[in-house]
Amino acid sequence: MRIVPAQPADVTKLLAFREEASVWLSQLGTDQWQRPYPADKLMETITAGTVFMVRDGEATAATITLTSEAEAGLWTDEELAEPSLFINKLTVARTHAGRNLGGGLLNWAGDRAFRMGAKWLRLDAWTTNAGLQQYYRRQGFEHVRTVVEGVAVNGGPRVSGWLAQRAARPSDHGFTDETVGLFRRS
Repeated sequence: MRIVPAQPADVTKLLAFREEASVWLSQLGTDQWQRPYPADKLMETITAGTVFMVRDGEATAATITLTSEAEAGLWTDEELAEPSLFINKLTVARTHAGRNLGGGLLNWAGDRAFRMGAKWLRLDAWTTNAGLQQYYRRQGFEHVRTVVEGVAVNGGPRVSGWLAQRAARPSDHGFTDETVGLFRRS
């Protein structure tokens, strides 16, 4: 399997991918991702070069967004002063579930963060999705805090978020990485 940057032509596939995930999450009893994701916002992140896809032959097996930009209102000024990369929208196709692709992508992201000189790999997870929070803990992330409605830091529009981080570190993630030239140590 190989990791490649998403391209503008992938937007329809990635929106369908997210819809598949929202149906699965609903079956698990969580309200995560029940609103459709705006195509224009997805296109912005693809164009910015922060969306990556795991390809298994021609099939898209997983996707992750890895960015240096934190979502507003979640992290304190002190935390934002620390070099970090942020994970968003980690999704694994149901056809590829159970193969630890998510864990591999987290290791890939941590490796990229380390190579770029970041101290932390950070994420926010759905506040009410306890299963997802446990998953991230099993992947070595430590809970920082939970931002609840009306208590967002820095005045951001986000009203909730379970925040976690782990140290950026080198990793043998097991993917053929076609993104290496995109990452430079700062």
